[in-house]
Amino acid sequence: MRDGTKPLRVGVRLDGRAPRRWHLRLLEALAALSGLDLFVARSPGPGGLPANAALLFAVEARLRRLPGDGPAAPVPLAALAAYPDFGVFDLGQPGLVLDLCGDVAPASGLRVWRLTFDGTCGEAGLLASLLAGRTPVAALVEGERVAAAGRLGTESLTVMRAAFEDGLVRTVDLIRSALVGEGIGEGVGAHGSPMAAVAPAGPSRAAIGLRAVTMLARTVAARLHRLGYRTPHWRVGWRHLAGPDLIDLRRLPDHGWHDLPDDGLRFYADPFPIAHGGRTILFVEEYPHATGRGVISAVAFGPDGPEGVPVPVLEEPHHLSYPFVFERDGAHWMIPESGAAGTVDLYRATAFPGGWVKQATLVSGVTASDATLLEHGGRWWLFATVREQGLGQLERAARGAYSDALHLWSAPDFRGPWTPHPRNPVLIDFAAARPAGRIVARDGALIRPVQDCRRGYGAALALARIDRLDDGGYAQTVETTLRAGPGFPGNRLHTLNRTDAFEFIDGSGASPRYWRRRPYS
Repeated sequence: MRDGTKPLRVGVRLDGRAPRRWHLRLLEALAALSGLDLFVARSPGPGGLPANAALLFAVEARLRRLPGDGPAAPVPLAALAAYPDFGVFDLGQPGLVLDLCGDVAPASGLRVWRLTFDGTCGEAGLLASLLAGRTPVAALVEGERVAAAGRLGTESLTVMRAAFEDGLVRTVDLIRSALVGEGIGEGVGAHGSPMAAVAPAGPSRAAIGLRAVTMLARTVAARLHRLGYRTPHWRVGWRHLAGPDLIDLRRLPDHGWHDLPDDGLRFYADPFPIAHGGRTILFVEEYPHATGRGVISAVAFGPDGPEGVPVPVLEEPHHLSYPFVFERDGAHWMIPESGAAGTVDLYRATAFPGGWVKQATLVSGVTASDATLLEHGGRWWLFATVREQGLGQLERAARGAYSDALHLWSAPDFRGPWTPHPRNPVLIDFAAARPAGRIVARDGALIRPVQDCRRGYGAALALARIDRLDDGGYAQTVETTLRAGPGFPGNRLHTLNRTDAFEFIDGSGASPRYWRRRPYS
């Protein structure tokens, strides 16, 4: 922890032959921190991409209609003119170098944070990891110490440029959060922990050329598949709960699951049950394939299961999902995901299970996913992964992934006012950041269901024990990972919730476009 009496002189070492928009985004984010004097070393350096990487990115941009002003887009060296130059030995004290190239040697009295991707310095390390099919681990390494680390995510697993840019966006967040942990800006605290990494070979010309060919083939195959199938097609599974639940079992039971049926023209996902009047009321996202916009629906469960089919109870002009419903102060409340609107909103039921009326906007200006509440230590905490937040004009060209950056807010009451955690994002981990259901107390510990998206969005569900939750930081330990199995087949599993009577999960497969299930009777 710094004493705060002198500004920290921070030098950013980047390759002056290939300045990019993500470098501008990084400098803008760091310049916004108080207690920091910023400098840039812009001479040519190692760790850059092979020449034909630009060709690969151009091919992908044309096929996928990607914008040309993303984080990987080149900018003229003059774009860095606002930041004074430095040599690594004339920063003065105290001083810290963020080494993005890997060529700054430690010097007496000078701290160096070297940025690595799976143990390799430079942007080439990030691209090599993605080409190898890995989930890259970005780390800031100071000598033998890992100052900060995170698993970078992307929803574009088959598009290298989009995945590369998502990684760059989240790397900026990692660096900013680590500097806040040094006492720069507001708040202090530990961030991340050392993560095992496998250093890949550099991205060869042959590997990039092969990637371009396979990318084209996969694009064609994906388009043909979408002609015949609606995918993903989520479905809710439920079972009677007369014994241990999944958190106690730490596995997915092979028997006892039932489908919440659909007609093939819509799917149900994100099950959130709540006990009411001796029954279970299940809230779900209902997604009609024809409209492409989710609504919140509800169905009552009796002793034998669902009594009818889900009926819409909340619709908005934008997409809704993940209906986090709870009871408090004699009323029922809901926080549905409304990331498309850029807000986290609170609703109250006036005629439960329907009659939902918006009561407040809790957080605005964010694309937040799967907001989840927890009352702990006399305060309320709000968990959500955030794709983007307002950092300036460059933010619109750099969005990032939906599922790898966990943000926290706290408040004295669930109605607010909500204060963002000074270390946001408090966790960068594509395998364990995004919420997947209510946080539950078990044997003196708080267990948080999370999504493991390394093999695709919602591919698996993990159980994480919360080890730290306060203004100084956040930490968790993943104890178990669950995947779809024989009792509930499919290739994804991403929500877990329960009441005393029933347990609910969801998974996904594909629904044929030209085949329809029998109508509900």
